[in-house]
Amino acid sequence: MTMARSSQTDMAVLGALSTEPMTGYALREAIRDVLGHFWSESFGQIYPALAELERHGLVRRSGSAKAGSSTFAITPSGTRRLRELLAQPVQAVPARNGLLLRLFFGRTLGVAACRALITAAEAEAQQRLLQFDELAVQIAGEPQYADDAPFWQLTISAGRHSAHAAIAWAQECLAALDDIDPSRQENTG
Repeated sequence: MTMARSSQTDMAVLGALSTEPMTGYALREAIRDVLGHFWSESFGQIYPALAELERHGLVRRSGSAKAGSSTFAITPSGTRRLRELLAQPVQAVPARNGLLLRLFFGRTLGVAACRALITAAEAEAQQRLLQFDELAVQIAGEPQYADDAPFWQLTISAGRHSAHAAIAWAQECLAALDDIDPSRQENTG
């Protein structure tokens, strides 16, 4: 059984609200800034998901009805639904990696362009490592999230490992590009 995209959106929204009540805007920012290192959600999906979750009694709204000023909180039935969603098997997502697609056709692209792509990927992975370090320090400094912090650190650890692997892969690829016969480096025909 696979989980529909809307169920995953519901999981992200309910999960974020399980940490604390927040406005739709704050929820959008939390999903981008906190979950963003491992999960992306279209902002256009968050507000309709909130409305649907409210309609089903999984979240409740308080405050003004004006856009952005209402605060949403998860309800007990929302917490039960979140547990159900979290217990479902992880949905496999087909791979779509633009970098690897370009490298696969590297003979046509050329070694110099491949090198530039890989060098940029390595720099981006280095930047992610810095962001994970900052996020780990930030989480450790927020005592109101002490119960969640050990679990959040697991996702940071996965991100760090992924970034380290990307750096090692990039360095290996750059060395491999050095070994390509110059007569085979670019196909301009």
